[in-house]
Amino acid sequence: MIKPSALQKGDQVAIIAPAGPPDKDHLMEGIKVLERMGLHVVIGRHVFDTEEDIAALDQKRLADLHEAFMGPAIRGIFCANGGFGTARIAPMIDYEKIQRNPKIFWGYSDITYLLNAIQKGSNLVTFHGPMVASDLNDGVRTEETESSISSLFTKESLSFDSRNSPLNTLAGGTGEGRLVGGNLTLLTNGMGTPYQVHTDGAILLIEDVEEPAFRVYLMLTHLTSGCFRCG
Repeated sequence: MIKPSALQKGDQVAIIAPAGPPDKDHLMEGIKVLERMGLHVVIGRHVFDTEEDIAALDQKRLADLHEAFMGPAIRGIFCANGGFGTARIAPMIDYEKIQRNPKIFWGYSDITYLLNAIQKGSNLVTFHGPMVASDLNDGVRTEETESSISSLFTKESLSFDSRNSPLNTLAGGTGEGRLVGGNLTLLTNGMGTPYQVHTDGAILLIEDVEEPAFRVYLMLTHLTSGCFRCG
């Protein structure tokens, strides 16, 4: 796997919105957090674009993603927020160009589809983490959220335990492996596609919110019968 370089103060990072436009005020509040960390932030040309022509909108979001990866001065790419629609642009991404220009790519929720697509298509380590508008705005930002981003400035491993939030163990034991996964709904939607998460020998991380219990049960059953069987 290709590991992108750690960030340094003074580095330029780009913000894109491949899953939908963010709240502008929330985005600006989140950008101030990144700037306090010493980063220079640029915003993708189409971050706030909305239009009825879905095909044209997908091309704009794709252009922002490609420009961010190709930009020689850009060292990291942060997604603004979640939403929907990233699966539509996954087949159009130039994965060879991304592989030749590896850099931090960071997000979660609907961005899960792109995290796994880029990892499989470019062999690049991608990052599941809080997003600029939805998680760094003044109303919801926490110390833990900020500290998770600051880990991108160091090569040290990030540890997570009950000091971060309560952990409930369902079955005792130990294990090790590469970390894969993301949003449960998106992982399930990726089954049977070229972007299906590769779980062989891995530790699976799952997140989702506001899904009824029966839906979670169905999706976990789907993953168990498909994802883990074929690796």
